[in-house]
Amino acid sequence: MAIIVVGGSSRGAGKTALVCGLIAGLREFRWAAVKITTDEHGLAKPIWEETTAGQGTDTARYLAAGAARALLATPPMRAGMPGPDFAALLDEIWTKVGLGADVIFESNSIVNYLRADVCLAVQGGQDQAPSKASFRQVVQHADAMVAHAEADKMLGGSGNAKPIFHLAALERISPEMVMWLKRRLDSRR
Repeated sequence: MAIIVVGGSSRGAGKTALVCGLIAGLREFRWAAVKITTDEHGLAKPIWEETTAGQGTDTARYLAAGAARALLATPPMRAGMPGPDFAALLDEIWTKVGLGADVIFESNSIVNYLRADVCLAVQGGQDQAPSKASFRQVVQHADAMVAHAEADKMLGGSGNAKPIFHLAALERISPEMVMWLKRRLDSRR
């Protein structure tokens, strides 16, 4: 079982593209990809499963990249609670995908409710909207940062510094990033 969380600085930062890149780059895993959103999308249930691969929606893109399953999830609001009920949502997700499933979450807020094997923070370009407040939480939990760049490279740091992966295309993660991810995920098994 592997759990990856991808969070991002803003809408359009590249979270979905990176999730697709991870799915395609780590094919030995049978990924269930879950996009968590606060938008209800007119759904009757908090979890909806995509069944058709394509480019029309983020969940369809997950399937096109090779995910075994793709879910869109909205945490329910509960009377008397100050915010969304992420614990209840996670219970439903685990029931749907199975406790031993390999799962990639696209969400900033989920980092406060589960322990991921790898957490990646995507920093949008300079032309992106200002960073979401929830991005600070992702950065605190992040094992590595990911940013757009003209050419793929990895910037290492000394000591406990987090690596920064600069990717020319988030949909195609670099061989260095694949090796780093495999080492991280293998060490958690």
